[in-house]
Amino acid sequence: MNMKEILIDFVITFAVTLVVSAIVTFLYSLIVHGAGTVDWATSFRFAIILGIVLSLTKARGSKGKSQ
Repeated sequence: MNMKEILIDFVITFAVTLVVSAIVTFLYSLIVHGAGTVDWATSFRFAIILGIVLSLTKARGSKGKSQ
């Protein structure tokens, strides 16, 4: 896997995680507190962490299969 593929995996994972996390925090806030607000700090934190970890894990897994 080259750097371009890792970057594409990161961007896709980041975007999906950010959207899902924002929806989940909005719905949780709406249901539990009665006021629908998005916790952007948590959403970005999850998106960055999962984007890095999952893209590097995929790159490392594909590296082992090619040898």
